[in-house]
Amino acid sequence: MSETRTLVSFDWAIKNILRDKANYDVLEGFLSTLLDRDIRILSLLESESNQEDASDKFNRVDLSVEDETGEIYIIEVQAGWERYYLQRLLYGSSKLIVNRMQLGNSFAKVKKVISVSILYFLLGEGENDYLYKGTTDFYGMNTRERLRLKPRKRRAIVGREIDAGTVFPEYYLIEVERFHDIINSGIDEWVYFFKNSEVRSDFRSKNIQAAAEKLDLLKMSQAERRAYEKYLVNRASEKDMIESAYDEGIEKGKSDVVVNMLRMGLLTVDQIAQATGLSEDEVRKLSEDE
Repeated sequence: MSETRTLVSFDWAIKNILRDKANYDVLEGFLSTLLDRDIRILSLLESESNQEDASDKFNRVDLSVEDETGEIYIIEVQAGWERYYLQRLLYGSSKLIVNRMQLGNSFAKVKKVISVSILYFLLGEGENDYLYKGTTDFYGMNTRERLRLKPRKRRAIVGREIDAGTVFPEYYLIEVERFHDIINSGIDEWVYFFKNSEVRSDFRSKNIQAAAEKLDLLKMSQAERRAYEKYLVNRASEKDMIESAYDEGIEKGKSDVVVNMLRMGLLTVDQIAQATGLSEDEVRKLSEDE
């Protein structure tokens, strides 16, 4: 059995550890493994997502970095379900692109954004995968051929030709709950870490052992550990409040359905109970209130 190290959660690491230049190698290892190319981070971007604020929520943490080629990466950890999550992803990447452009600059200076979301909730349906990639490309509606720029209009960017894939944002969604702790690749090792806050001694993907060294819970000072424990308690409390509000909304919705059914008079009490999951006594009580 491989030895494991218990580490701080990745969201805590993003907020408190990985913003330090000395720890960029952890992000470099993760991004290089995910994208299957060598990533060297040049700097942490000063953007709204990187600024600490007293109103910061525990539901989401993120940071933005730029690599040596000029590409921009948003790494985000989202703890709970959000109704318009994909819309917010689009807004965030678009705003970052606009904020990095100076008024009057050529559009040739638009930077590509790669958005990586580590999700601790189920965004979609299906059980066959935990890792999804979304890109923009153009295909003929009649021929299904991929649009390619004319050779005379192509320009090389760090060895790659310009096409939709090198311009439009690229999105990666990692649904941690769908990962079954089966290690078949380097990225599986990182997702195992995200899910379990552990790194096994036999993991070999780029810089993951450096992550184990730098994020080791046992190496934290007493003050750091107290702050971390408080963060975990607050995060759990916020999650409970969100789930409670959701449950209350479901119950309120059931009550409204029952009242409407009673008004219509088309179903019996037991039929309404079966349809809503409420007990017959609860249905009768709503009937009396009505």
